[in-house]
Amino acid sequence: QYKFRDLTIEELKNVNKTYPNFTFSMNTYTFKDGSQKDLLNFSGTIPVKYGNCYNMPIRLWILDSHPFAPPICFLKPTATMGISVGKHVDAHGRIYLPYLQNWSHPKSTIIGLIKEMIAKFEEELPLYSLSSSDAARQSELLSYIAKITEGETDMKSKSKIDGGKTEGCFNKITVVGAGDLGIACVLAVAAKGAADKVVLLDLSEGAAKGGTMDLEIFALPNVEISKDFSASADSKVVILTVNSLGNAQTYLDVIQSNVDLFRGIIPAVSYYSLNSVLLVASHPVEVMTYVSWKLSAFPKSRVIGVGANLDTERFQYILANLLKAQVPAKGAWIIGEQGEDKVPSWTNCSLAANQPEAVAARNSREAVANRAMEVLKGKGQRSWSVGLSVADLTDSILKDKRKVHSVSTLAKGYCSINSEVFLSLPCVLGSNGVIEMVELDEDSLVQEKLQSSAGSIHDLQQQLKL
Repeated sequence: QYKFRDLTIEELKNVNKTYPNFTFSMNTYTFKDGSQKDLLNFSGTIPVKYGNCYNMPIRLWILDSHPFAPPICFLKPTATMGISVGKHVDAHGRIYLPYLQNWSHPKSTIIGLIKEMIAKFEEELPLYSLSSSDAARQSELLSYIAKITEGETDMKSKSKIDGGKTEGCFNKITVVGAGDLGIACVLAVAAKGAADKVVLLDLSEGAAKGGTMDLEIFALPNVEISKDFSASADSKVVILTVNSLGNAQTYLDVIQSNVDLFRGIIPAVSYYSLNSVLLVASHPVEVMTYVSWKLSAFPKSRVIGVGANLDTERFQYILANLLKAQVPAKGAWIIGEQGEDKVPSWTNCSLAANQPEAVAARNSREAVANRAMEVLKGKGQRSWSVGLSVADLTDSILKDKRKVHSVSTLAKGYCSINSEVFLSLPCVLGSNGVIEMVELDEDSLVQEKLQSSAGSIHDLQQQLKL
C-alpha cells in the first residue's frame, strides 16, 4: 500500500543502522477525522543530554506517501513519566518541530528529523519523572488523551479525578494564564462574588512572579494558585487568557504559536472539567475560540469567546448616558469580530422598511450609532476592563441568568455564512453556555460586513496547523 515502497524501505534500513534499538511493526493508526490506515511505525529511545543523559521514548508513524510526507511523531511516556508541555510537545505527547513543518524530499530524512528532535529536547526536556501518586493520575490522563488522539472521546463520561468525586452545585472556575489579563480576571471574578472557588493556573516556568506572587502574599479567600492541571477539576467555567510570547515574525506565526500553546492546554482542562463552559479571552479571540472548540470536542454551545461583550456594554452606556440618545440602548449591539471590523447592529423590532416612520427611525439610529462608535474608538481594552467583562460573562453562566451578551459563537448558517468561524453575536447565556441567538434587524450592510469577516477569518484558519 506504500506508494514509494523502495524509497521507504531504504530509508528505514538507514534508521535501523543508526538506531538498532528501534522496533518496527505494522499497526492501525486512527486519524482525527476517525479514518484509519494500517501504517508502518517504529518505537524506541533516543539519547538526550540534559545534565545527565536520558533515553527519551518515541514512536514515529510512517505515512503511505513517505518520503514525500513527514512522519507523525509522538513521545511514548511510561506511567512514571510526565509530559512537559512546551512549544515542541503538546499534552497528547505529539511532537511538533520546524523540521516537520518544512519537510521536503529528498532534503528531509528521518535521521535528520531525529537529530533535530534530540537537539530541541536538549534545550527543553519533554518528560519528567512522576511520584507514585502522580504516576497513577498521569496514567489516567494519558488514557484519556489517547482516546482524543484516536477520535474516541466520550463527552458523556465524567471526570474521575481524586476518586471520582464531584462537587455538585459548587461554583468553581479556573483561569488559565497568570499574566496581567489572567490576574485581572481572577480579581474581577472574586469581586463579583459569583464563584465559590477560583483557581489560577500559572503555566509559566519557575517560581511565582509578579502578580502571582502578590496573590500568594495577600492570600485572597477562595483563590488557589497552581501549576497542576488537576487543580482545575470539576470547574464550571474555564477561562483561557494565555497568549504566546514567542519570537514570531508574522501575524500568522503569532497565531500559530498560540495554537501550539493551546494544543497542550485544551485537552488537559477539557479532561478535568468535561462539563465546563470554555470562555476564551486569548487573541485573536475568534480564531482561538475556534481552536478551543476543535481541540476540546465540546459542543459549540459550551465554547464561547469574550467577543464584543465589552464593546457592547460600552456602546449601550454611551448611547444611554453620554449621548442620551432617543433610541433603545438595550437593543443596540456590537457584533462581528474584535478590532476595526466590528459593526453596530440592533435587535429586530419589526419595522417595515417602506414606512416613513420606520425609515426615519433607522436613519436616527444610524446617525447616533456613528457618533457612539466615534466615542468608542477612544476606549482601549486594558486588562482590568477585559477582566470586568469576563466576570460579567462568568456571572451570567454560573447563575444561569439567561442574560443576552454579544459573544463569539459558531456563526455557520447565520447570514449565509457557510464556513466554521466564530463571530460575536447576541446570545442568551446560561449554565450550559449559549442557549440561543437573538434575532437582529436585517441590514444588508451589516450582513455584508459579517460575511467579509467570516471569509477573512476562515482563510486565516485554513493556514493554521491544528
